[in-house]
Amino acid sequence: MLNNSKFQLDVEAHRDNLIPLLIAILESPQRLSTREHQQLMRQYPKPDGAGFYSLSNLVDAYRTFAGQYGVPEYDEELLHKLRRKPIRTMSGVTPVTVLTKPFPCPGKCIFCPNDVRMPKSYLADEPGAQRAERNAFDPYLQTYIRLLTYKNLGHSTDKIEIIILGGTWSFYPETYQIWFIKRIFDAMHDFGKDIDRRNEVIAALKQKSMFTGEKISNVTIQGTMLNESYNQVIQTIYADEMYRSRGLAQTIADGSRARSVVDEYATWDELEAAHKENETAACRSVGLVIETRPDHISEEEVIRVRRLGSTKVQIGFQSLNDTVLDMNKRGHDVAATRRAVKLLRKAGFKIHAHWMPNLYGSSPQDDIADFDQMFGDPDFRPDELKIYPCSLIESAELMQQYESGEWRPYTHEELLDVLVANFKATPEYCRLTRVIRDIPGTDIVDGNKVTNFRQLVDNELKKQGTRSADIRAREIRKKQVTADDLHLDSIDYTSSMSDEIFLQYITNDREIAGFLRLSLPHTDEAPLVDELKQCAMIREVHVYGLAVGIGDSVEG
Repeated sequence: MLNNSKFQLDVEAHRDNLIPLLIAILESPQRLSTREHQQLMRQYPKPDGAGFYSLSNLVDAYRTFAGQYGVPEYDEELLHKLRRKPIRTMSGVTPVTVLTKPFPCPGKCIFCPNDVRMPKSYLADEPGAQRAERNAFDPYLQTYIRLLTYKNLGHSTDKIEIIILGGTWSFYPETYQIWFIKRIFDAMHDFGKDIDRRNEVIAALKQKSMFTGEKISNVTIQGTMLNESYNQVIQTIYADEMYRSRGLAQTIADGSRARSVVDEYATWDELEAAHKENETAACRSVGLVIETRPDHISEEEVIRVRRLGSTKVQIGFQSLNDTVLDMNKRGHDVAATRRAVKLLRKAGFKIHAHWMPNLYGSSPQDDIADFDQMFGDPDFRPDELKIYPCSLIESAELMQQYESGEWRPYTHEELLDVLVANFKATPEYCRLTRVIRDIPGTDIVDGNKVTNFRQLVDNELKKQGTRSADIRAREIRKKQVTADDLHLDSIDYTSSMSDEIFLQYITNDREIAGFLRLSLPHTDEAPLVDELKQCAMIREVHVYGLAVGIGDSVEG
């Protein structure tokens, strides 16, 4: 199920080879380019033709030999030279993404993939989904192995943003949700204490029929026929497991059976204890993200999700056109999205929307107008946004509209025009976190397979003498700035229930070093909980730059 052999190396036995390689990298005047790094790796290979040292080998060797044999003393800035993908933690925190198990979904969206190996809307060939499946969708294993990977590649694991993906979170049983999050915290706490309980989890998983670590390769759904729905297939495959889960909470609660680490049950008190421990843990959560649908947001749900520890909600807008939502069998109207966003704001959540151009029933012109409405209408105005142009997947019902000629994917030029217009219309307070979903081209029947479309849009904007104003495009990243290089800037805008103030420290070129989202609820809006009466809310504080350890600092 797990194979970490690539990280295992007796660095002491390879000291004579590793020392000159480390010194050459660490003492270089600046961080080596990929080409320069590869040339050095070839210059100092493993003995006896055993290949080259991995990045994790170099990081481990530096931690072992720092201050000895001519290797510089340990320093986070020097460690940065060994990292080949510093962008992963360049936004100031380390993201850890975990997926929930396959489970029925309340939606019937025609554009959604029906891969029964995965939670709804995900595909088994997506990188994050592959990691989840290899770890049997277990939250402890997924979290621990991701933290271990980061550590082995030289990244900080002190400040973690937990991102929980998979289907509609609010539709999973509450006991599963509590257990899932608690086990994520268990993994972080163990990792911070250098305790590894993965073998215990793996042994327990082997006793469960649902998670064998093997793909269900003989079960497929064809979008052109749909003889059975995703939910029907899932309920058939996992019937025994779901039946056992229904009675699990009672049998554990009444003491009739002992609890296993993979039993999907935990109490609120146990989760709250995990939250409390995490406040001072070495591996600490600074944010927790779940994803759900607008029609599953209510006052009670918002308060409950807050109690789970969530700070941000990914929510599928998909479209702000009722006709398009209806044609795509979305299952809710735009009014539901308006209500959901308002309730999330009232509870102080960060709002991360998903939006899909090229849906059945839309057009390039309609999509541009739809996007403009998203930021022109105070009822929406998300803090972050993923733009996911509709991809044609063989298992999706959209195949029927494609074969009948009722729907077609946009041409490259049409999609570029739409995205260029979208980028121009994105305000500075919003971060475009992703453009184009990370779906392998082999899974796309027809349409766009270009994964670097953001770069193409940026290039087109540059030709037009402009650039995107969104947060991601303006992050300072590796650029060194001082306090004298920055000034405080304020953007004021209104929402359906508040006056929003986006405070940002920026350079004269409007590159952003940090920001704060301040929400001032309208006086006529009743708070969701008494604690928020007559209160302003800081919904987010973020400082950009390479993630460093808690209590540490990096000059420059």
